[in-house]
Amino acid sequence: MNKKYWLLIVVLLSGCTAIGTMQFERHYGKSEVKERAVEVLPPGAIDYWSEVKPVLEKRCVVCHGCYDASCQLKLSSIEGIDRGATSDVVYATRLKAASPTRIFEDAHSTAEWREKGFYSVLNERADTVEANRQAGVMYQMLTLKEKNPLPDGQQLPASFDLSLSRKQSCTQDDTFSTFARKHPLWGMPYALPGLPENEQKVLKQWLEQGALYTLRPPLLPQYTAQIKRWEGFFNGDSLKEQLTSRYLFEHLYFAHLYFPELNQRRFFTLVRSTTPPGEPIQLIATRRPYDAPGVERVYYRIQPVLHSIVTKTHMPYRLDEQRMQRWQTLFVDAAYDVTSLPSYAPEFASNPFITFDVMPVHSRYQFLLDEAQFTIMAFIKGTVCRGQVALNVIQDNFWVFFANPDPRRLDIVEGFMARREESLDLPASLIDIYRPIKHWKIYKKQQQGLMEDQDAYLAEHLPKNAINLSIVWDGDGVNDNAGLTIFRHFDSATVEKGLLGHKPKTAWLIGFNLLERIHYLLVAGYDVFGNGGHQLLTRMYMDFLRMEAEAAFLQLLPESARIRERKLWYQGVDDEDIDGYLTLPVFEKQSVPAIDYKSHDEKRELFDLLALRLKAVLSTKHQMSAIKSVQVRKELERLHLLQGKPVALMPEVAFVQINKATGDEYVSLIANRAYSNMTSIFKEQENRLPEDDTLSVLPGFIGAYPNILFQVSADEVGDFVDEIGSLESQSDYRHLLDVYGVRRTDSDFWNVSDAFHRAYRERYPLTSGILDFNRLENR
Repeated sequence: MNKKYWLLIVVLLSGCTAIGTMQFERHYGKSEVKERAVEVLPPGAIDYWSEVKPVLEKRCVVCHGCYDASCQLKLSSIEGIDRGATSDVVYATRLKAASPTRIFEDAHSTAEWREKGFYSVLNERADTVEANRQAGVMYQMLTLKEKNPLPDGQQLPASFDLSLSRKQSCTQDDTFSTFARKHPLWGMPYALPGLPENEQKVLKQWLEQGALYTLRPPLLPQYTAQIKRWEGFFNGDSLKEQLTSRYLFEHLYFAHLYFPELNQRRFFTLVRSTTPPGEPIQLIATRRPYDAPGVERVYYRIQPVLHSIVTKTHMPYRLDEQRMQRWQTLFVDAAYDVTSLPSYAPEFASNPFITFDVMPVHSRYQFLLDEAQFTIMAFIKGTVCRGQVALNVIQDNFWVFFANPDPRRLDIVEGFMARREESLDLPASLIDIYRPIKHWKIYKKQQQGLMEDQDAYLAEHLPKNAINLSIVWDGDGVNDNAGLTIFRHFDSATVEKGLLGHKPKTAWLIGFNLLERIHYLLVAGYDVFGNGGHQLLTRMYMDFLRMEAEAAFLQLLPESARIRERKLWYQGVDDEDIDGYLTLPVFEKQSVPAIDYKSHDEKRELFDLLALRLKAVLSTKHQMSAIKSVQVRKELERLHLLQGKPVALMPEVAFVQINKATGDEYVSLIANRAYSNMTSIFKEQENRLPEDDTLSVLPGFIGAYPNILFQVSADEVGDFVDEIGSLESQSDYRHLLDVYGVRRTDSDFWNVSDAFHRAYRERYPLTSGILDFNRLENR
């Protein structure tokens, strides 16, 4: 078509849009930010806190609770609702870093969010009931679903795009009629059944009344007393206390802090402020927790979590007297001197081995180990809601062990670190990375040099029989963080205490400097709003760290087993491409593990020996013994034997409700996808080995993103297991769903969802949150 005709069409369409906006304004007035908070609700008004919020949490936050919510519409707080939506996408490959849009951090009023490009989903025009309806996107979305419920059928039609990278349709009030004509089935909740009548009525009435709400009540005195005490600890005046608080903040800024002697469902966060305790918090909002605060003195303050708790970002962390005394001993009373505070310059602040080098390694490592599950979980949850950049570098199922914090061994580690601080540098000092391959080559050379130096240093300083089971931390006989299991679910993952599921293909052994680097690479230094180069380089660098953890574990095996396992873990990869990261040739030549292996399957034997060493502390919460019914347990255990095609047809995560007269049981089915290796950035699926897929059956709830919900009566469990075991095709899987599944299209979906959430909260009152339904499948 002629270029001038294209231009004419664009002009005409723009003109039509402008005319439509003008007509909308004539009917309902111009858009202006409204103040919705009131001291007292008018008579007969719907109360947000007791009536609206519970409905939103059950029906809306399951999809609108984090950065990956469509149009960044976060319905998990009244502030998020008032903020509204934007067409800007957080999870995108972009040339330049985006401006952060963190609720409660990057803007502090609805007007400020409007300046950042967010538009209202509530009526901001004339103060009339009609305007509240017609000029409110949220009201219109609910009405659209009411008028156009899901079509009949078990599967949604192709017009519903359920992919995580789907194109967003972020309609505003004056364009909603066009959106509705184009997508009549896309009302809220999207691709799920409409709300129960009574809940729909509550939401619509609240919106018709102007979406008013009363202010939050002040904190109860017992909370303010705890906060005062802890803020006193975090804001000591000595240089040692200030450095300690900086270290703690950079590792806890994303934690949901709680006071166990009070309500364990009331959470708080640690923030940086320009104001001292006793004054209103003036938040220091920076892209990364170690960025320059812009003030001479930073104060660390505690403020309430104001949004609903969603599982995918919920990381509770206990604050009590025992914790305070522990930190006092590790950091404040420890024998070291701080003569000056470290710089916030990016090249220094992004490297914890420079910033905190005066602090004892033993203290820092012990701090990380005390809550090792939290430490590891941070790179999976942390400050992101979707983690494939970090996660497509790891296997689907593996165990994690930790090096023993023996002071003698840590002295060797500290000596090595003192010589190689520059080689422990991370790609976190840059915001925009435009030539990631160039940077990767630099870090590749740096990592090779680090491994070579580490090889020589260990060979010089460790005796030949240094490698034995005692180098693995046993939790000091009391800490159940000593052995962890990681389950990856494609672009999300779960970290659980204990050695769960099948004996895995790979395992990690992590020491202090590796644990700290993972944190500063994937948590403190990772920017979800960063550019494509930053995200790509982060993923490539994590390759090095994974191999380092695997190499450490392999040191526990005899030479022949090490070689065999390396080939198994890196099928199809040339030895010369990985030997520099997975081997310590000088040290390995002189070192023989002092472990008395008795079989030719040394890895399996090693796993058994480690399980025995950690037996006193291993969590049993998700062991099969937790299933009360012996018969149900016996039937479900057959699923552990499955491999290949049936498992490949199963979803990543399935939750199963087993109905029994004496009380329902809940289990999770986790599909473990097998890969030849995890070195490919863009061709992950080409490395798939579906014939090696396995299925883990775990009592309770594992994962934040269920793909399907099953309901099975106790006397049908055997048939259910048989059906899964006989899966050969998508048709077979659909039949499984026909009999036992609760699809996203099921008319009873919300009642079933309520039952699962209720059971989740009852079983895990501290760690549970609202599940995420963005990954519910459509099969």
